[in-house]
Amino acid sequence: MHKPHLLLLPGLLCDARLWQHQAADLADLAHITVADLSQADSIAGLAEQVLAQAPDECFALAGLSMGGYVALEIMRRAPQRVLGLALLDTSAQADSDAAKRARVDLMGQAEEDFAALVASLLPKFVHPAHLSDPALIEVITGMAHSLGRDVFLRQQKAMLGRIDSRPGLVQIRCPTLVLCGWEDVITPLTLHQELATAIVGAQLVMIKECGHLSCLEQPQAVTRALETWLQRLPG
Repeated sequence: MHKPHLLLLPGLLCDARLWQHQAADLADLAHITVADLSQADSIAGLAEQVLAQAPDECFALAGLSMGGYVALEIMRRAPQRVLGLALLDTSAQADSDAAKRARVDLMGQAEEDFAALVASLLPKFVHPAHLSDPALIEVITGMAHSLGRDVFLRQQKAMLGRIDSRPGLVQIRCPTLVLCGWEDVITPLTLHQELATAIVGAQLVMIKECGHLSCLEQPQAVTRALETWLQRLPG
């Protein structure tokens, strides 16, 4: 069986560890690469960097949160290269004025005390039941501190400047998975319903007892959804 290339895009303050379970469990189905989204300070710049490093042949594309913003930008720039799209815990909307003010506030907090900022984000990143999971929290905080304050500031600047992707959703024609944690407080269920309604043929999967970092919180459920999606890709 032909194995497609699967390009995985992490979220804010995340690296390849975000996708560690899926990278291991899907290795028999796809050639997997996790992109680095730490260098550019715009969504357009991040998309260009990903495309420059992507396989020459067509690939499947999955992004969580900020990775989803970059995935939608790639769909605008190079839809012909994408076999299938998976959007996890993300949104097609640009920031509201209130959301922009909140980001600027977070950037100020990061300048003052980055460690305290990371700790304050944990209740937003994961379901309350998972805050007492030391292994999970260690992975999340480990990623954040490995990337550090400067990457956080670049990524926040990129998200501040992102455009509204909703007008282009109707043009997406590849097999698309939209997945979210049921209790995601950063990108709630309604945003995923909006995505799934606008993208022709999109499948919506909602995972219970799960917050924003679904890949780590409910890895088996996410992997099952990605397996089903990969099996829909054109051969």
